[in-house]
Amino acid sequence: MNHFAEVPSLFSDDEIIEAVPLPKGTVPSYMRDHRKRLRERFVTGGAAALPDYELLELVLFRAIPQRDVKPLASDLITRFGDFNRVLSASPDQLKQTRGVGDAVITELKIVEAAAHRLSRSRIMRRHVLSSWDALVDYCHTTMAHRETEQFRIIYLDTKNTVITDEEQAKGTVDHVPVYPREVVKRALELNASALILVHNHPSGDPTPSQADIDMTKQIETAANALNITVHDHLIIGKSRETSFRAEGYFDRSP
Repeated sequence: MNHFAEVPSLFSDDEIIEAVPLPKGTVPSYMRDHRKRLRERFVTGGAAALPDYELLELVLFRAIPQRDVKPLASDLITRFGDFNRVLSASPDQLKQTRGVGDAVITELKIVEAAAHRLSRSRIMRRHVLSSWDALVDYCHTTMAHRETEQFRIIYLDTKNTVITDEEQAKGTVDHVPVYPREVVKRALELNASALILVHNHPSGDPTPSQADIDMTKQIETAANALNITVHDHLIIGKSRETSFRAEGYFDRSP
């Protein structure tokens, strides 16, 4: 007689992969030991002590407490490439991996949101020059692994302190519509004195296109007419970024 036949499932069908029915609260000893070892390694050595799939296991432990999540973590890393890309994948993309349901997606998106909020807190109300590396890190955290283009603007006050950053537009895999009038209008609403433009290239290559250069010139012209400075335009790739200021694009003729 199966004593566990009436025990309700803790997971939806898409979150069960070869699961062995267990009493509620029961976790096999080998699984407990494995999870304990991973947690100890993380506490002792931090994230650097764990490869991506093991760090992902730590996240999945909370979403799936009674199943071995190592195969799922491995599948997700194989599918998306690394830990960051798993976190930034859309819910629809994540659901294409067998074993991923609402609980897993929620846990991953909580971690992603926490990472974004932490990196954003490192630049808000800070002088942009003294926190430039943090600003670039924030842009990479929020934009480097997006599958579509996103255009963000970082607004600065007269002391070049960050007032806020906002998404101005979303686009496709290779284009995002940007309207200079809306950019300048928002700067006036915030009483901003300067801007930093940021957008990503989903291809991973941050080399500016001619359209990127032309759009930047248009925004710079509109902003200068109202004594608003465009300090830089950053294009975020998968592993590096391009600074218009550093590359001299602002000094080129239209």
